[in-house]
Amino acid sequence: MSGEERFIAAVKPLVDAMGGAMLPPDEAGPEDVVLAWEGVDAVAVRLPQLADSLDHILAAMERREGRPLSELDRRAKQEVVRILEARGAFAVRHGVETVAGALGVSRFTVYNYLNREKGA
Repeated sequence: MSGEERFIAAVKPLVDAMGGAMLPPDEAGPEDVVLAWEGVDAVAVRLPQLADSLDHILAAMERREGRPLSELDRRAKQEVVRILEARGAFAVRHGVETVAGALGVSRFTVYNYLNREKGA
């Protein structure tokens, strides 16, 4: 395996975690990020739209928990909201609604969790 192939393999888990896509550098568009290895363009990364990122993050959290987020207890849901706030989830249009739906709670409850965190 060449150094370039090892580099691509090394960044793949990060790209996957972000919900991005990897493509050949010559197929990169103006919004893509081209990564170079030892002075040579190795791979282009297409970053997801913010709303898609939120869905991807929620799906990853469900996989980590091993069950739907709506089945978590209140304390665990509060922790999910704290993590999502730290990751900027609520800066996304309809972020609160999306998170509330995934958690099986109302928007009001998500706002309460956010306010509780800010008060702590």
